Amino acid sequence: MGTTDHPGLVQADGRVNDHAKDIDPHDEEMVAFWSDRTRRTRNTVFAVNVDMRRNYAALKAELINHLSPVIVVQNDSQGGLFTLVHNGQRETVHPVSEIFELAKSIAHVPLGTFTVLAPYLKAPEATGWVRPLQHFAHTLRTAHRQLGEAELPPGLLASSTRILDGALGFIGGALERRSFGIDEFTDFTGAVYEDIRANMAYAAKAQIAGVEAVMRRWRKQVGEEQWRGLYAVVLSIWTTSVLNQNSIVIRQFMDPSTVDSHLIDLPTAELPADPVLTALDNLARIVQDNVAAELVFPVDQEIADALKGKQDLLSEEIQVQLACPFQARRAAKAEAAAADAAPRERPAAA
Repeated sequence: MGTTDHPGLVQADGRVNDHAKDIDPHDEEMVAFWSDRTRRTRNTVFAVNVDMRRNYAALKAELINHLSPVIVVQNDSQGGLFTLVHNGQRETVHPVSEIFELAKSIAHVPLGTFTVLAPYLKAPEATGWVRPLQHFAHTLRTAHRQLGEAELPPGLLASSTRILDGALGFIGGALERRSFGIDEFTDFTGAVYEDIRANMAYAAKAQIAGVEAVMRRWRKQVGEEQWRGLYAVVLSIWTTSVLNQNSIVIRQFMDPSTVDSHLIDLPTAELPADPVLTALDNLARIVQDNVAAELVFPVDQEIADALKGKQDLLSEEIQVQLACPFQARRAAKAEAAAADAAPRERPAAA
């Protein structure tokens, strides 16, 4: 519809209604978005994908209600929040004893000191770090005074005491001088390294004991037949998603023939507000893709495996298309170089 040649409409009083000429052509172009025939035609094709995605989402949403048994783990400061989803019922526990968090809390003291000083590493003479370091020192002194009442194992009490002593010694000197040096800081952290490792050992022992206990209990509760189909989804932030502490322990309780595909480490940018829903939503997608892959791509196992795994379906084709021109250019250069390097044939003697 044009605006310059619009004939207008004759009103009852004989006047011509020609408001179309006042329409901004650019505005009209934006409003009349379905006027282009190609766009309307393409929308009928886009509708195929829209319908597929709607049906895919509906299948996934319903499948979530039928996933069982599933163990969902959200890693946290307490050793992990574990949820068993089985036959429509859920049980959520923190199976790891408090020794885990107590040991790690003191092991984190050098890192906590670093986080206060880090913004001033190139300007230790500045004083912006003084007040937060004083506050952290107060926290450490309070913990130090109460440490003996925390009922820690003797070895953990000894290593934790040495870590706190080392930190308070370093912090006290820095606050007194109103300055700190990197060498002084690494002298402190190096001196308590073995004690940090001792605390790590206590934390690991508590982690293993707690996770193993809940896994044995849940395995008995679920029964061996259903347990063979168990999925476990471990959610963690990216920095702890490889060789995750909980995944390592859980793996030994799962069916060896399926553990590689049924134990899923799911890295997240942020720990989700609803870890179980996040885990089940991702797992539903994985399960339905596992079945779809074999039925949709029965003649190409490589593409089927891509749909079942982390690989994007277009990745192979993109790599081929990107690689071929490069390979062709490289082959041409190699051929030219070989021709230049080859000895020239001499003409036969007369």
